[in-house]
Amino acid sequence: MKDRFFSLADRLTRETHTDEALLLWLSGERSDFVRFNHGRVRQAGSVAQQFLTLRLVRNRCQAAATITLAGDGEDEALARTTVTRLRDTLVDFADDPWLAIAEHPESTTHERRGSFPSAEEMVNQVITASDGRDLVGLYAGGSISRGFANSFGQRNWHAVDCFNLDWSLHLHSDKAVKCDHAGFDWDPATFEAKQAEALRNLALLEAAPRTIEPGEYRAYLAPSALDELAGLLGWGGFSARARATRQGPLLRMEHGESLSPKVTLVENTADGIAPSFQRDGYLKPASVTLVESGRLGAALVSPRSAKEYGLETNAANGRESPESLDMAGGALGTHDVLAELDTGLYIGNLWYTNFSDRPAGRITGMTRFATFWVERGRIVAPVNVMRFDDTLYRMLGANLVELTAEREFVPDPGTYGERSTSSARLPGMLVSAMRFTL
Repeated sequence: MKDRFFSLADRLTRETHTDEALLLWLSGERSDFVRFNHGRVRQAGSVAQQFLTLRLVRNRCQAAATITLAGDGEDEALARTTVTRLRDTLVDFADDPWLAIAEHPESTTHERRGSFPSAEEMVNQVITASDGRDLVGLYAGGSISRGFANSFGQRNWHAVDCFNLDWSLHLHSDKAVKCDHAGFDWDPATFEAKQAEALRNLALLEAAPRTIEPGEYRAYLAPSALDELAGLLGWGGFSARARATRQGPLLRMEHGESLSPKVTLVENTADGIAPSFQRDGYLKPASVTLVESGRLGAALVSPRSAKEYGLETNAANGRESPESLDMAGGALGTHDVLAELDTGLYIGNLWYTNFSDRPAGRITGMTRFATFWVERGRIVAPVNVMRFDDTLYRMLGANLVELTAEREFVPDPGTYGERSTSSARLPGMLVSAMRFTL
């Protein structure tokens, strides 16, 4: 795929006019997908696809189009025709005042090969481990590729093998345990350990559920639950544009407010799935410290924001949101979570999270699967769905007791159109008080 892309790029860029710049972005994958229901395969298939986005720039004007590549001799003719149409279209376009593209070539190649079983082997492991339970989930695994080329001679390539098995064990109605096994190398022992823990929690769900009155409770949030909060943080929390326009959820941190010193957040591109380059041709640093020991760090600055606000870009995406978020762990061992929680809520997942007061960093959401009431370090009953409403400054600040030393790799399971390359590496989190409203 790489050789074909670079060869096509060479032919197209040689034909670029002297007053033009051509930028090419390739997004491809070869993936296996398996959907499970009732512990059996309900749908299975493989996808091989490549999308090429062609972007033509002349003076301060730009136009772009995306085509699907078939991997045959017709690709070049289609790409040439597309460039011609873009050239004709540019005459009707106004100048883009914040246009910014990389004009000094920096070529890179990164390939990370993983190790995981064939889809058939994986299916056999999952079905055997389900042991007749109602297992529902989706497996997606294979190679993801991204490529960039421009008429200045820059060539970048990124390919990574990775997988994600996202599944739930259902008991009845809303009583279920949600799990995830993801990464670059499939480890049967890790999968079996997660499934064994899920089966133990499923058995606990058979007890009569308890309804908790509104109020504040000591709580432990598993990495999957913390991922929901991290997703909201990434919704403008680290964006240079959001800071400049006063629209982010961490505005108070720009004026002296801080989180717990235990909180350090880094955009860790070097260890994620996402490529180290972006669509404008700029290269990302290996890491960007977003929050350091509770204090607000650097912003994610896209090339357009850099142009508009007079900043230096760090090659953030257009949304200026993290793609490889990494949260430092703490001192709490996972095996000690229940004992340290003592009495309170063990929260496996959150859903329907959103801002209830964005400028104040206030968020709301619901508990979901595998939420338990714990007394004296022992799970005593599942808890019916509850709504929380609290602030990031309390949960990640004054009320943060400790983070787990162990962290989990949590990729974005999105497959709409193509597999997502976003991911996070997160610990679990123990808080002294979490506010529930109903």
